[in-house]
Amino acid sequence: MKALVFHKPKHVSVDTVDDPTIEENRDVILKVTSTAICGSDLHIYNGFFPQPKPMVLGHEFMGIVEEVGSGVKNLKKGDRVVVPFPISCGTCHFCNMNLPTHCESSNPEHYGPEGGLLEGKGGALFGYTDLYGGYSGGQAELVRVPYADFGPRIIPDNLTDEQALFLTDIFPTGWSAIDWAELKGGETVVIFGAGPVGIMAMKSAWLQGAGRVIAVDTQQYRLDKAKLVANVETINGKENDAVELIRQMTGGYGADVCVDAVGMEADQSFLSKAKNLIQGEVGTMKVLGYCFDAVRRGGTVTVVGVYGSPYDNFPLYQWFDKGVKLRGGQAPVHNYIDHLIDLVATGKVVLEDVITHKVALSEASKMYDIFNKKEDNCVKVVLKP
Repeated sequence: MKALVFHKPKHVSVDTVDDPTIEENRDVILKVTSTAICGSDLHIYNGFFPQPKPMVLGHEFMGIVEEVGSGVKNLKKGDRVVVPFPISCGTCHFCNMNLPTHCESSNPEHYGPEGGLLEGKGGALFGYTDLYGGYSGGQAELVRVPYADFGPRIIPDNLTDEQALFLTDIFPTGWSAIDWAELKGGETVVIFGAGPVGIMAMKSAWLQGAGRVIAVDTQQYRLDKAKLVANVETINGKENDAVELIRQMTGGYGADVCVDAVGMEADQSFLSKAKNLIQGEVGTMKVLGYCFDAVRRGGTVTVVGVYGSPYDNFPLYQWFDKGVKLRGGQAPVHNYIDHLIDLVATGKVVLEDVITHKVALSEASKMYDIFNKKEDNCVKVVLKP
């Protein structure tokens, strides 16, 4: 089959690889009909997360069931399904606590209580390095889906792939960012990052009762997209002091909720990169710092942008003094997906309007380069195997 393979940082290619096979009785083999490039894939592409050997990438995908393991009773050949990006067994200690991203069964070689970049990881993710289980991803013609009696969801026939695809990751991730904030209604929510996840957080904020939603980004084309599809106010952080503007817009207090939908790959200065080398840090946590600056006292900061290393300048003093509630992590997709499918199926939310590029899988390596360089007004890429 054809698949997008990571070889080394900045080097991916569409190669011919072996077809996947059923390995466990809870597996299915899926014929991928649509898949997407996620901003999190760029963490591997840019070398922020190490991957020493070739790997098929991709954790946002959906398709048609081709083959079914003997232990899977809820799916059959021909079913059209969307697949949550975390790989979760559904029966372990943490899955039983509704914490599917912390599944203790899916990533046995690197799982542990510590948490961190190189050891003590949580549950597995599709196509996301050996540290997260080493499972081949879905930017391919076929993919093996473990624990298929727990993860995949059958999609209503009246939904197109484009309408349903983002139920895999970016919509549940954006929904998590707002759900964790426990809105009561009428709050001012600021989302730092107007990429796909940020835009989904904006849509989710309206759905969950926000009174005002503000997007902050340094790329004007992404802010334009966010304003168009999520009806938000926008701040260009390259041209303005975003924190000061947020305070001015909120009577001097700051936002009720700030969302970090950027993570460690925010723009960095030369001095910041030099500091990384000296202190063994990966990327920057400056967007999290902006969130702590911009949130009001007693407000909430949620983090769905990915961070992968320790940082010596975490604003602990600021968190303490302002009494900020802080939540973050990988989105527990399994907990939300059934409700979110219903929101899409009933027309309460539109997801496909973030798509800017829809191309054949054969063009995937070119699209990684364009997406990474923020060229061609690229916000979201869908690949068709």
